Order: sequence, then structure tokens, then C-alpha cells
Amino acid sequence: MRQDELSEYAREYSDRPPRIYGVAEAIVIELHGDIDLVAYQDSVGLVDTATGGREPLVIVDLSKVDFVDCSGLSLVMRAHRRVTARGGRLRVVCAHPLTLRMLRVTRLSAALSPAPTLAEALREPDGDGRD
Repeated sequence: MRQDELSEYAREYSDRPPRIYGVAEAIVIELHGDIDLVAYQDSVGLVDTATGGREPLVIVDLSKVDFVDCSGLSLVMRAHRRVTARGGRLRVVCAHPLTLRMLRVTRLSAALSPAPTLAEALREPDGDGRD
């Protein structure tokens, strides 16, 4: 894909930016659609802002995501590094079998603690060393 085609694609599909909101003592970053290189470029600034706060828990909600590539995983891991560097925790909401498989294959599921629902992600960890 040439740069001009990529720019056109970005304009066409950038109408679904991340939604960021607070719930309980957490901040939720709700991603939508395809999380690929274009979405990464469009979203990284907003995700950096959302992960720079003081909330002890940040949740990346992938429940409305149709497709995730390595750029999408990179975006989530960037958020994870930023949150854990300041002493917070990051959890992921994901029930899509293919995305869960990608997390397992890349061995990211241990760090990201995927939960099937937002309510489950908001729960405190069990205390058994797993989030």
C-alpha cells in the first residue's frame, strides 16, 4: 500500500477513535474496529495521555475490536509498560477467540490478564499471583 493510499484509508476508517472514560477507580480505554498500524498511529497519543494518570487500574477494552495485528499488540503493550512503570496495573477485556489465541501464542496473556467482561476486569486479583 502506497503512502497516499494509507492516508486515504486512515481518513476513511479513523471515525472510530478510542473512547476513554472512568469507572470506579479505573480508567477504561475502549478500542474499536481494526487495531492495526493506522489505528496505532491515530491512537497512540490518546492512549499515552490516558495511561499517564494516577488511576491504579487501567483497562484496555478490546470487546469491540474486530481485528488486532502486531501494531495493535504493540499499542496494548505500550500502555502496559507505561502503567506498570508508575506502579499501576493494566488489564485487558477480551473474549474474541482469535485475539485470545494471539495473546497466548505471544505469551502476553500472563502480563495482560485478559478478562471476558469489563465487570470481571474491575474485580480485584485473587491474590494467588495471577491477575
